[in-house]
Parts: sequence; structure tokens; C-alpha cells
Amino acid sequence: MTTRSAARAKSRAFALRVVKSCRFLQSERKEYVLSKQLLRSGTAIGALVREAEYAESRADFVHKLHIALKEASETDYWIDLLCDSGYFNSAAGASLQADAEELIRLLTSIIKTTKTRS
Repeated sequence: MTTRSAARAKSRAFALRVVKSCRFLQSERKEYVLSKQLLRSGTAIGALVREAEYAESRADFVHKLHIALKEASETDYWIDLLCDSGYFNSAAGASLQADAEELIRLLTSIIKTTKTRS
């Protein structure tokens, strides 16, 4: 599996986890504001990775992945906030954060490698 296809698969799997987590937050915890923020940023990562696959240039590819990286960082923030405020238990929050941090590392690696090859 190439790094790019790993980013595609991991970002999609992460988006599905985020969707399910938001469904839980809204139905069980009655939390709507933070969960919508998490949903927006957590699903945007995969959409941006997909968009980058059809970039018009190497610079456009890097730019789109930079935006995906920003969304991953924002998602990590919302997860952290939801954990600290007690909406997520520590195990669920830690698992989501680990996935977000893995995506951050993966996207950072792809961006650095792409820039080096320019």
C-alpha cells in the first residue's frame, strides 16, 4: 500500500469513526455544538485527501494536503476538548486522538516527501 493510498484509507476510516462518535454525542450525551465542529473537521480530512488526488499540479497537491493537515489538527483539538469536558470517556477519546495524530504524522510525511521531490 502506498503512502497516498494509506492516507485515503485511513482518512476515510477516521471519518466513519467521527460520524459514529458524533451520532453518539448527539443521541446519548445531547451535545450538539462541539459534535458538529468535530463532524465538520473530522470528515473534511478525507474529502481533502481525495481532492488532492486530482490536483492540477504538485503545488496544488501540497496545498490541499496542508489544508487536510490543518483540519486534522483542528479535529484533534475538538477531541481533546470533548475529553476534557467529560463528553468522551478517556478510552474512547484516547483512541480517536491516536487516530488523529496518526493522520497528522502521515499527512506531514507526504507533504515533506512531495516538497523534497520538487
